[in-house]
Amino acid sequence: MARRIGPKHTRCRRYGVKLCDAAKCPVVRRPYPPGQHGPKGTPRLSEYGIQLAEKQKAKIIYGLLERQFAAYYARAKRKQGNTGQILLQLLEQRLDNVVFRLGFAATHNQARQFVTHGLIKVNGKRVNIPSFSVKPKDVVSVFDKQKIRAQIAERLKGAHEEVPSWLTRDVEGMSGTVTRLPEHTDVNQPLNVQLIVEHYSR
Repeated sequence: MARRIGPKHTRCRRYGVKLCDAAKCPVVRRPYPPGQHGPKGTPRLSEYGIQLAEKQKAKIIYGLLERQFAAYYARAKRKQGNTGQILLQLLEQRLDNVVFRLGFAATHNQARQFVTHGLIKVNGKRVNIPSFSVKPKDVVSVFDKQKIRAQIAERLKGAHEEVPSWLTRDVEGMSGTVTRLPEHTDVNQPLNVQLIVEHYSR
C-alpha cells in the first residue's frame, strides 16, 4: 500500500499544531512554518485554504492518502446523522488506530506495522488489514509471540496515556475491548471536522 514518507515534523510546523505521535515535537518551540524566513513566513489563508488545511491535518494524523480519505468521507455522507462526526467515528474505528489508542504501539505507524505483520487479533482471529473497522464488543489482542508481547508489556509499564472511554484495556491479558462506538467528544485531536465537510461540499 502506498504511504507518505518524508520528514514528519515539517508537516507539524507547516500547520502550527502537533500532528505526529512523537513525545518531543519541534512545533512546541517553533510554532511557525519551516524555512529561512522564520515566523515572518506564516501565510494568510483563504477560506478554501483553511478548509484544505483541516483535511490535510486529518490525513496526516490517521496516516491516509487522498483516495482513502475521500472514500471515508463518501461512506460518512451515505449514513444518516452528522457527516463530520460520523467521519471521525469511522477513522477512530480503524484497527491500527485502536491498537494505538490502547497503548500497544508508540505511534500510528508502529500500530499499522503490528497489524500488517499479523501480530494483532480481533476476537481471537488474526487480522492484518489496518483499515479493518472494529465494532462494539470486539476484543483486540496481541498475538502470542513472546518478543512482541515483552516489548508491549515494557511499554505499558511506563505508559501514562489514558485509554479513551469507548475502550477498555486489560494490561495483564494484553487485550482491549470496544465497549461502544466513539463519540466526537472522545476524540482529542486538533481537528474541526465541519471544515472538512465544507471542503468536500464545495
